[in-house]
Amino acid sequence: MNRSDALTLLQEYTKSDALLKHMYAVEAAMRAYARKYNQDEEVWGITGLLHDFDYETYPTAPDHPRKGYEILKEKGYSEEVRIAILGHVPQINVPRESLMAKTLYACDELCGFIMACSFVRPNKIADLEVSSVKKKMKDKAFARNVSREDILQGTAELGVPLQEHIQFVIDAMKGIAKELGLEN
Repeated sequence: MNRSDALTLLQEYTKSDALLKHMYAVEAAMRAYARKYNQDEEVWGITGLLHDFDYETYPTAPDHPRKGYEILKEKGYSEEVRIAILGHVPQINVPRESLMAKTLYACDELCGFIMACSFVRPNKIADLEVSSVKKKMKDKAFARNVSREDILQGTAELGVPLQEHIQFVIDAMKGIAKELGLEN
């Protein structure tokens, strides 16, 4: 399992630039958390990178992520990676028991929300502050497809304060701002 093979699989199933950028953002957050928790950065990064790879082909639960799970199984990806990916979709009801699974769930919706917050700012992500993200979370019309409930639940399961989690993910995404289209 390596990033090159994961990218090949990702690009085979995903054509949407926005969805690709979302998965790159989640990968960056997962890699940052792997370093923080002294975990295998490659495994965590690939899990973030591939968590939605099947979404364009199978956009509704339970097909997403169950079909992706089967594809990853055929390709030889570990049970740990596949279970974490299953667990990021609450409707599937797969318990998030591993730290990696909890982290993926905590980062997924938040990365999408931070992307949305960044796009409406003149300096994009460069000067995005936690307070701005929290303020936008209260605006139900803003990025309405992003589940605030999942963000809050994921943060609680991860066991970190919301403010700290948001800042951590912003910082991780800043590291790849150019790839995400969030650089001025």
